Amino acid sequence: MPDDHMKTSISDRAELRAVVGEPLPHIANKERPSLDKHCRRFIELSPFLAIGTIGADGHLDVSPRGDPPGFVKVLDDRTIAIPERPGNRRADTLMALMQNPKVSVMFLVPGVEEVLRLSGRAEVVRDGALLGAMAVNGKAPKLAIKIAIDHVFFHCGKALTRSKLWDPKTHIKRTDYASFGEIIHDQRMSDEDPAAINARIDKSYKNDLY
Repeated sequence: MPDDHMKTSISDRAELRAVVGEPLPHIANKERPSLDKHCRRFIELSPFLAIGTIGADGHLDVSPRGDPPGFVKVLDDRTIAIPERPGNRRADTLMALMQNPKVSVMFLVPGVEEVLRLSGRAEVVRDGALLGAMAVNGKAPKLAIKIAIDHVFFHCGKALTRSKLWDPKTHIKRTDYASFGEIIHDQRMSDEDPAAINARIDKSYKNDLY
C-alpha cells in the first residue's frame, strides 16, 4: 500500500479544499433563484445549449440543442421552455425526464467567453400556444421541455478562453476528421458505403431540421 502522502486519489472534502482552496464569498454565493435582466438577455442571444439529465437507473446524459437565437422562451423569471425539434427519435433526454425531473442547462453565446448555467425541475409539455410561438419556417415543435428554475448563475470565461473556442484560427479543416458517414460505417453499418450514408445525412440536415 502506498503511503498517505503518495495517494493519487482524493475522496475527502477537506483534503480537496486543501488543494484547491476556498472560493471568495462573492463566488461561493453567486447562485440566484431566478433570472435577472442579464440572464434573460444571455438566453435571448444564445443559439446553443447543452442539457443534462439523469434517469431513474442513474444513467447520465448530456444533449445539445441549437436553433436561431431566442429559441429558448423565457416564460417568467423562474421558468423557461426549450423546443424539442425532430431528431433521431431516441428521445434520451425526454425519457430521462419522465423518470427524474432534475435537469441542468448550460447556455453559450458565440463570441462571449462566459456561460450561463441553470438547474431545476423539468416536464415535457404539449401546450399549443407555446409550441406555436416556437415555430421556425412555419413548423412548430411537437413537444417542449419546460423548466422551473431552482438555481442560475454565470460561469467565468477561463475554460473558453483557454480553449480559444471562438477563435476561427483554431478551427480544424473538416477534412482533418472523419465524416459522420465514415464514423457510422465504422461503428455500426459496415455493410453500407460511407458516401451513401453521408448523402442521407446531408439530405436530413437540409430538409429535416424542423
